[in-house]
Amino acid sequence: MSSSRLPPPASFSAAAVATVIGFGGTVALIVQAGQTLGASPAQIISMVTALCLGIGLPGAVLSWRLKIPVVLAWSTPGAALLAASTLGLGWSTAVGAFVIAGLLMVLTGLVPALGRLAERIPAAVASAMLAGVLLPFCLKLFLVFPSDMGLAAGLLAVFLIMRRVAAAWALPAVLVAAFAVLALRGQVGLPAGTGLFGELSPVMPAFDWKAAISLALPLYLVTLASQNLPGLVVLRAAGYAPPAGKLIFWGGLTSTVLAPFGAHGVNLAAITAAICTGPEAHPDQERRWTVGVIYGLIYLIVALFAAPLAGLFIAMPTGALAVITGLALIAPLTGSLTGMMSVVEDREAAVLTFAATASGVALFGVGSAFWGLAVGFVALAARRWIKTRA
Repeated sequence: MSSSRLPPPASFSAAAVATVIGFGGTVALIVQAGQTLGASPAQIISMVTALCLGIGLPGAVLSWRLKIPVVLAWSTPGAALLAASTLGLGWSTAVGAFVIAGLLMVLTGLVPALGRLAERIPAAVASAMLAGVLLPFCLKLFLVFPSDMGLAAGLLAVFLIMRRVAAAWALPAVLVAAFAVLALRGQVGLPAGTGLFGELSPVMPAFDWKAAISLALPLYLVTLASQNLPGLVVLRAAGYAPPAGKLIFWGGLTSTVLAPFGAHGVNLAAITAAICTGPEAHPDQERRWTVGVIYGLIYLIVALFAAPLAGLFIAMPTGALAVITGLALIAPLTGSLTGMMSVVEDREAAVLTFAATASGVALFGVGSAFWGLAVGFVALAARRWIKTRA
């Protein structure tokens, strides 16, 4: 390739910034999800390694083959859903739920009618369920104040200032500040036996109907509604015509194949994709796919060193992890609350969905995310039935 065909420096910087924001901003949530589901430190490292591989390799290949910047990410709302689980189902059962969610995504990509049906899910109810999942994490942020006022207040101040100075760098700045404080306290370390390179630790999936309803179905829905569909919108807004079925299929297949290693969901990115799909990343729209390739290659490097990167968060004090996770989810919670209230007619159903999900209630061994959706759909059906009768 001649030097004139090499991507400009802006392409490398855009891909690097997107990786820092995507990985650094929410890896604490991934670690917390693994811990909640009973994964060992080695299994959490495998989870992070598998996710980075699933983001890097398919994203680079799809960008090259389709000649559009395909930017993949892990499912942040899905990780929040997992971290909020109170059912104590165990890691192997959770992995089984990952497999089911991945297969549902594969079917959505293969069957166009399913994709169209998914797009008809009321946005208010889907946003309300996600908001109900995210709310407890943002509340835990403030519950740290009584026990560690200095750390919590300091990180909140960094977050607020950076959101107004350079919003995209708010979370990386919070991470730098957190590790600086923890280093001064002598609280930075790695779990015993942590190596230099990422590792994959397979687990035999265990399938359980309660996990399928409580974890797999909500995981599929929030990933589709909050990641894949917005990701397609970003690509269209950048002037591309993405093959929706093919992209959803490959994300679902990647998730299914890597699920035994702990990958809960690989999907299209939305926020980080915007960084890599605009003219700032590459002035030539027809050559902008190279940014997707660079982004994928950077994630493969991150996967190579996933063990120490994940280990830093695994060994982090619980309070610090809660503060970082809560701050990382402020923006998604804001977007979800806005979405759930956007349609006046659906607000009551959305609020019921939000309240049921945020309550954490578990009935018959089934978690609150499912019951939130159920209440919301019943409320919508009742309103429409009464309207039709009238």
